[in-house]
Amino acid sequence: MANGNSLLSGIQQVGIGVTDAETAFTWYRRNFGMDVPVFRDASTAELMVRYTGNEARQRYAILAMNMQGGGGFEIWQYTSRVPQPATFEIQAGDLGIFGILMKCRDVNVAHAAFVAKGLDVSPIFSTPDGASRFHLNDPYGNRFTFSPGLDWFDTGKHSNGGITGVQIGVSEMERSLKFYRETLGFNSVVFDQTGPAPELGPGNFRRVLLRPEPAFGGAFRRLLGAAEVELIQSLDHTGRPIFKGRYWGDLGFIHVCFDVNDMEGLEQRCTQMGSPFTVNSRDSFDMGEAAGHFTYTEDPDGTLIEFVQTHKIPLVKKIGWYLDLKKRGSYEALPDWMLRTLGWGRVKD
Repeated sequence: MANGNSLLSGIQQVGIGVTDAETAFTWYRRNFGMDVPVFRDASTAELMVRYTGNEARQRYAILAMNMQGGGGFEIWQYTSRVPQPATFEIQAGDLGIFGILMKCRDVNVAHAAFVAKGLDVSPIFSTPDGASRFHLNDPYGNRFTFSPGLDWFDTGKHSNGGITGVQIGVSEMERSLKFYRETLGFNSVVFDQTGPAPELGPGNFRRVLLRPEPAFGGAFRRLLGAAEVELIQSLDHTGRPIFKGRYWGDLGFIHVCFDVNDMEGLEQRCTQMGSPFTVNSRDSFDMGEAAGHFTYTEDPDGTLIEFVQTHKIPLVKKIGWYLDLKKRGSYEALPDWMLRTLGWGRVKD
């Protein structure tokens, strides 16, 4: 069994439920540089019936990456039902993932570029640790928060990379801190502040930004980059479950997925910490052009946490070159040149 933070490799992706995956991919590609479709997969989510009304649902998904580094978007669309929106306006402190943290090289440059495009952008503000950030809402009502990147994998024409973290609403901060610090390894506190946070909305909040120390390692660590989780508890209103009365795959941020180096070791840790897996594919699960062992657990408020130990990914689809990690292993970092071949599949306008 692995020790410490070697169980995880980083944030692989966040699932984003949309009504039309191809249209959303085009928007994210053109505006956020999420232009490498690692896979496109149409299938039935048979193992997820626990979260889809006890019925296997058909879906179509695209995993899109930005080769500057960071986690990707799993753009997810129901094809057998109409995905449902939240029945209320989501606020900071509501329970679940209500924001994605994206990394950029220069906050001022990125902000000016998005403003020039006429996108829905907030003013620049500062976090409790002095970092500059701004919000951007996509056409589907999802919030993305851009902040300085801690590391980079490659260069690109966009001023931002991929996902560096998630903002998660919680009901009891200490209980959630135990889960994210002790179970997932986000054990370093960057800031812990209580009081007003105007950029989050009216009222008072307790907000804690966490990072892993030491940093995660593994095959995809260089590409996925640094990872962080910001937990936010509203002190003035009771957080509402964002997906209450809805299914996994409905509109919005449906899960955060971590790339895993040792699924068996992670299962032991989660079970010991009182957060056993709720879904387990048990072996390699085919996702079209990729394959892996996937599992799910829930944080203390029911937010869905996915884990994937990658077994196969396409490096160069045109010539049928696939990387088999079951033979190679997950702990050793892949060389940069090999990871860069993923970019050969970039979609250009």
